[in-house]
Amino acid sequence: MLAPGPFPGGPSGSPPAAPPAAHRTGWIEVVCGSMFSGKTEELLRRMKRARLARQGNVLFKPRVDNRYDEVKVVSHEGLNAESIPVASAKELLSRVPPAVVVVGIDEVQFFDDGIVDAVEALASRGVRVIAAGLDQDWRGRPFGPIPALMSVAEYVTKLHAVCARCGGAATRSQRLVAAEGQLFVGGSAEYEARCRACFVPSPIAAP
Repeated sequence: MLAPGPFPGGPSGSPPAAPPAAHRTGWIEVVCGSMFSGKTEELLRRMKRARLARQGNVLFKPRVDNRYDEVKVVSHEGLNAESIPVASAKELLSRVPPAVVVVGIDEVQFFDDGIVDAVEALASRGVRVIAAGLDQDWRGRPFGPIPALMSVAEYVTKLHAVCARCGGAATRSQRLVAAEGQLFVGGSAEYEARCRACFVPSPIAAP
């Protein structure tokens, strides 16, 4: 379900709040899109609402993503929150306390394929899982476990950035440096958002 309308049981445009423990049913939310589309901001917004509702929560990030901070999840705009850096899906699953009812995961595309089973296990035990990440890599191809996560999620939100070339709706991340490999972590100096028409499926130098 891409860009759904009002969610049952929740405010328009957002997933429902976690129900009382006695009636708790877990689910998976995926927030995806290109770089600079606001994925991390949306993840942090949802996690903030969980904290305000006094729902036990924990936020994770892949240890490989240390662009802005070793521990905190930090958006390109500077919003941040404390998180637990982990190296694998197995480690993430082992570090979720029993009392937690909301789990946030940033840059989920950098996790191994085991993250799909991990979030399904969490949802099956009554946890609301919010996973944010890139749905396409620098070649415009599906990125890591994101397609599988989207297929098992109850809610999928696809965000768009602004194309750095034409100002249109950007859905792709243009790599600006000649680095190979899918797992190249970078920011505005290494990537920019592009629409389909302006995107080039190979590294190019910024003008």
